[in-house]
Amino acid sequence: MALLSACSPAYYNTMEKFGVYKRDILVDRVEEARDSQEDIKEQFNSALEQFASVVNYDGGSLEKIYKRLQSEYDDSVAAAEELDERIDAIEKVAEDLFAEWQEELDDYSNATMRRDSAQQLRDTRREYQKLIRAMRRAQAKIPPVLAVFQDQVLYLKHNLNARAISALQQEYISIKTDVAGLVAEMERSINEANAFISSMSKE
Repeated sequence: MALLSACSPAYYNTMEKFGVYKRDILVDRVEEARDSQEDIKEQFNSALEQFASVVNYDGGSLEKIYKRLQSEYDDSVAAAEELDERIDAIEKVAEDLFAEWQEELDDYSNATMRRDSAQQLRDTRREYQKLIRAMRRAQAKIPPVLAVFQDQVLYLKHNLNARAISALQQEYISIKTDVAGLVAEMERSINEANAFISSMSKE
């Protein structure tokens, strides 16, 4: 919510006084979301490593193992929630930027400049749509993986024994595949973010 409130008219007006405009804010938001996606990759790989330590259990306190796994799950949820906010913030400022840009086309008296600006708007919208689709695809990969992690954490919580470890071992390959798919989608989205940032800096 804090990110979204940072896209209010008052916020925009304040930022413009310092020479920071909506397109600059959009680029900043994309950079922040890209960084959040990098964090997601690291966090889910960390959670997977912790999960691997559970399925390879060869002694020690199961309670401690469970707590470490629970902590990784909690961190993964927090990282996912942050990314959700970042992407929502991108969409809000993009909508505001494009609406303002479209409206200001009517303010041109020079027809050539108007056509050039209109073409830039279309190009930027096209690049933005590629970006947001990639981000939403990557985002959609997260809930199923979190759901599986949650199931395993809950099962281990109430079954701190060798039988529970055996049950988790059977799920490990599937979870590993899911995380690999998530990371790959995040990488594609990160590449789109970098391409969008680059395209905005060239205009």
